[in-house]
Amino acid sequence: MKTVNAYRIYEHPDKNKVFDWIRNNWHDLNDHTIREVIDSLKALRDRVGGELDYSISAVPDRGEYVTLKGYDPDDLKPLIDSIDDYPLTGVCWDYDVIEGLRYGELEYRVLKAIHAETEYLYSDEALEEFCEANEYYFFENGHVS
Repeated sequence: MKTVNAYRIYEHPDKNKVFDWIRNNWHDLNDHTIREVIDSLKALRDRVGGELDYSISAVPDRGEYVTLKGYDPDDLKPLIDSIDDYPLTGVCWDYDVIEGLRYGELEYRVLKAIHAETEYLYSDEALEEFCEANEYYFFENGHVS
């Protein structure tokens, strides 16, 4: 009978094997951010009006864009005044979409925030925290058990 060892991330003999395996196999670690940003964008449109159009990705892609045309600038002011309360959906992305629209940088701020979040989530530090928090076990080759 062959014994196979499984390790928690903090005890794995080669964490880089684990990190490499995760980065090559778990491509959806930031899907929740995409959903939350879209919810904030839609809530912004619902509050200020206009026509929202977007194509966004967790990683930079030349086809990405975010536009909100024909909105009422007067409806933006109450959102700016309550921005620290995340008045659209209650999540941090409300801040980015409100400030982005306020300063005419909606696309830039939204895409920058999403891509920065993705970059962090796939960093060694964040992957280790994620694996520890979820109590994952990994084989010696780095694959999840």
